[in-house]
Amino acid sequence: MKKWPYYIKLISWGMISIFALAGCSGKLAVRDMQEITEGEKLEGPEKENLQTVEMKRMDTEIKIPEIWEVDWSGYFDGFNGAAVIYDVSAPGFWIYNGEIARTRRSPCSTFKIVSSLIALENGIIHPDDSIHKWSGEVFWNEKWNKDMDFGGAFRDSCVWYFREVIDEIGPELMQDELDRLEYGNCDISDWEGRMNTNNNNRALTGFWIESSLAISPKEQTEVMERIFGEDSVYSMQAQNSLKEVMLVEGQGDGGMSIYGKTGMGKAEGRTDDKNVTSTAAKEIAIRLVEDYGKHTL
Repeated sequence: MKKWPYYIKLISWGMISIFALAGCSGKLAVRDMQEITEGEKLEGPEKENLQTVEMKRMDTEIKIPEIWEVDWSGYFDGFNGAAVIYDVSAPGFWIYNGEIARTRRSPCSTFKIVSSLIALENGIIHPDDSIHKWSGEVFWNEKWNKDMDFGGAFRDSCVWYFREVIDEIGPELMQDELDRLEYGNCDISDWEGRMNTNNNNRALTGFWIESSLAISPKEQTEVMERIFGEDSVYSMQAQNSLKEVMLVEGQGDGGMSIYGKTGMGKAEGRTDDKNVTSTAAKEIAIRLVEDYGKHTL
């Protein structure tokens, strides 16, 4: 029996993209084969022997995921979108609208998953003592105009809160963690978010919002496996704290626990004709993931 799926949904540039991870453990071998780190420290036969042993281990223990292209257009009701589900038990990817699913775009507020993880793992966020004081600046979202704790900031997608958290993480640690997660292009060069032509408020923008950092829905699915899979390098305490705030409330009658985060962005202030909203993406994602679970459990 498969374990409950995780899902995260991404809205960006007038289209809906959904990425999901079905099952909460498993091995994912989608990265190009790399030279073995330990082997690089050795020379001659000793190095060759270590590489041979490691290659044999990988051949026997890791299954290369298959990829299936599917038609899930019925879920999108006319939206221009894509969906990716990775099932760890297959292992394999189910991909709808592959061109969009493999196109890198700004993660926007879905990046709160990763910034939260890094902050939790490194003691920058303590869930029981996580209040940040409101500056008094009145923001467009009334929910942000108050002191915020971690749980509330995540669920209300409070940008100023996570701008402060990311500044506490700092560029060096952030770069190291994104490299370790192989998070899209790993580009945090526009730390301040000056490339964002839709917002110049320092408290409400950064490299992850319509700026230098970019990642595709398929890559985001792979990152979720690196965070929550059985080979994760992150502590269970950090994972559990993150899952607690990601749990989607009022998710329907599918009988499974669904975890997620919406994100929304616009390319140069433009969207498609159809009204793209976080609510629409959430509803599509829940239906798709629940139906997948019903047909595969």
